[in-house]
Amino acid sequence: MAEKEKLTIVMFSGNLDQALAGFIIATTAASMGMAVSIFFTFWGLNIIKKNEGGIKSQGLMRKMLNFMNRGGSKRLKLSRFNMLGLGTAMMKRLMKEANYPSIDEFITMAHQMGVKLIACTTTCGIMGLEEGSFRSEVESLAGAAYFLGEARESKTTLFI
Repeated sequence: MAEKEKLTIVMFSGNLDQALAGFIIATTAASMGMAVSIFFTFWGLNIIKKNEGGIKSQGLMRKMLNFMNRGGSKRLKLSRFNMLGLGTAMMKRLMKEANYPSIDEFITMAHQMGVKLIACTTTCGIMGLEEGSFRSEVESLAGAAYFLGEARESKTTLFI
């Protein structure tokens, strides 16, 4: 039996529009029978952080960083035309009117389709994030070596 083609995505950005692009590609690839993994690192971790509650971390600088950068899919902003949140609100309303999935729906859908959601351990260490900081759909935490192994086996690797 032939192995599935693989797609690996590095999700570096924590912007709403870029997260949407990544999940559109990931779910489309999964629907085409590809094995898909998304490796979330740096600001991309904001997409998969829990929406509720605060992030507990040790050390003053990590606490300050996590206070300023709470993350969560409900807090994502547009990369352009955010306009103090007005642009983001407009985009979310347009998405709803067009019956377009929200980021929360995309995360759930991707997980149900077998897309592996992986948080970067190195970035988690820098930012003081623990496994409990993330949504239940996040399957694992792994480092760059794991990502490179996945990328090496992938037909396509994207950086978003």
